[in-house]
Amino acid sequence: MAQSFNPSQLAVLVVEDEPLLLMDAIDLIEEAGFVAYGASNADEAIRMLERHSDIRVLFTDVDMPGSMDGLKLARAVRDRWPPVSIIVASGHVRVTKEDMPENGLFFAKPYPPKSVIAALNRIAEQVTR
Repeated sequence: MAQSFNPSQLAVLVVEDEPLLLMDAIDLIEEAGFVAYGASNADEAIRMLERHSDIRVLFTDVDMPGSMDGLKLARAVRDRWPPVSIIVASGHVRVTKEDMPENGLFFAKPYPPKSVIAALNRIAEQVTR
């Protein structure tokens, strides 16, 4: 028998430098029942991960200012927080499988909200097993 899961058990860190896109992504994730945190760059994201041990998904844009772009952030998170699942999105950068950390997912912007939520639901099911 499959164990049921509660989306609120899964926290998602959204990293997006465009404030409106950040708020849209957070709204999408919260409306699906998940906990969402927001960061506008990689440095802020690292601080959030250090503070919030409940974060299980990194959902990051690629192109952003600061010390790292989203792909470098994704690799850093994979190295430092291996249990964190990674979703990368971009509307400007062509991302290949080789660019992504192991088991990472990529969505081209504008991404289909239903596909992102489906991916989060699959991740949540795996986390709660």
